Amino acid sequence: MTLKQGDLIEIEITGLSNNGDGIGRYEGQVIFVPDTVTGDLILTRVAQIKAKYAQGSLEEILTHSPYRIRPKCIVADKCGGCQWLHIQDEYQHQAKQEQVIETLRRIGGFSDATIAPILSSESSLGYRNKVTYPFGISKMGNLQAGYYRKNTHQLINLNQCPVQDQHFNHILKAIKADISKQEWTIYNEKTGEGSLRHLSLRIGKRTEEMLLTLISNDRNLKGIQKQAQQWLDRYHNLVGVCINYNTKPNNIIFGEETFCIKGQDYLEETFAGLRFQLKADTFFQVNTEVAEALLNVIIERLNLTGEEVLLDAYSGIGTFTLPLAKKVKKAMGIESYSPSIVMANINAKLNNIDNITFEIGKVETILPQLDFTPDIVLLDPPRKGCDRQVIETLLKLKPSRIVYISCNPATLARDLQLLCETQEYQLTYIQPADMFPQTPHVETVAFLEFSKPS
Repeated sequence: MTLKQGDLIEIEITGLSNNGDGIGRYEGQVIFVPDTVTGDLILTRVAQIKAKYAQGSLEEILTHSPYRIRPKCIVADKCGGCQWLHIQDEYQHQAKQEQVIETLRRIGGFSDATIAPILSSESSLGYRNKVTYPFGISKMGNLQAGYYRKNTHQLINLNQCPVQDQHFNHILKAIKADISKQEWTIYNEKTGEGSLRHLSLRIGKRTEEMLLTLISNDRNLKGIQKQAQQWLDRYHNLVGVCINYNTKPNNIIFGEETFCIKGQDYLEETFAGLRFQLKADTFFQVNTEVAEALLNVIIERLNLTGEEVLLDAYSGIGTFTLPLAKKVKKAMGIESYSPSIVMANINAKLNNIDNITFEIGKVETILPQLDFTPDIVLLDPPRKGCDRQVIETLLKLKPSRIVYISCNPATLARDLQLLCETQEYQLTYIQPADMFPQTPHVETVAFLEFSKPS
């Protein structure tokens, strides 16, 4: 039978794809179906047919997988924020572990790499220390804030979310009620009219200090000073209310300018025994517990003596650079986003760390200009992985050890293959981490050691 769009067919889900969909087959044809899990027997409606696969929608579950659970979210079937709330935590971990193993083998050619069991947090819920909700208006004219329905820009209104820090759940509904009483207009992405675009909440998981930021294309929201003071008075752990100014007609959430309305424009967090100041638009891992566990693995595997020179490429605000700097002779961070450099220097001073410097610029530009060879290079690039120039420069510099932190197993495997193809670097250890529970995303750290081929 040749599959046609609209066909209703019965298939068994035999695995999970890297983007979180269930994988099944019908007469040899691969079919991806969201909201399913290995072991489900389902009826699926064929939605799209491509050259090598088809895409289906879940119509009915005929037999439930032993890995399927009832989602701890009342809008799990609608909201596009999480894809795996219907899957047991243990099986999520197994699937992510297998994703790393399979991707390293298939793309990188690493079939015998030592891969440690995946790191996970004590709880797979309530872990997100930062959320950003787009605003919208319902058909009834009511203010909404939430996440978009899967594969659409239709807003699902939320007053609570199981994966965000529970402090946010206690205030979200009230904040929306306060905003709806103001004369502020809500941004319409189709027409470009209106002011308020997003609500951002950030919390220090260890300090419980919180920041509230309104993303707006209007700097002067009428009555914002009074409203901000009311929020500060009402919520004892709220340390600041800010406006981020963004007028660009795109889906980038934060604009380039953030200014404080009341209180302070940063919160303070404790991480790896150090104090960090975090602003509304500062990059910081959303899962504090797992990020710290991952750092501890790096420290343990490096077995530092205090005589090393460390280079942290893509260093951000120094989240990993600063704790490692306390254990080496000298450290340097490279970061292209200037506000992160400012915060990194502030955080270094805050912790009396004076053996570190931060350079602003692209890694592929600064790395070839170094006048020293670091003993250890820490890489933490964006999802697209390292620029080819970065790989080539590292192969010339030949640092003794490279630690590669990745949120994308595919680009990690590609880059590791390039680093190891001359056989001067050996992949010695892989540590996966469940940084984003209830989603198919997995964080991975790879350890490389230099040794001249015999």
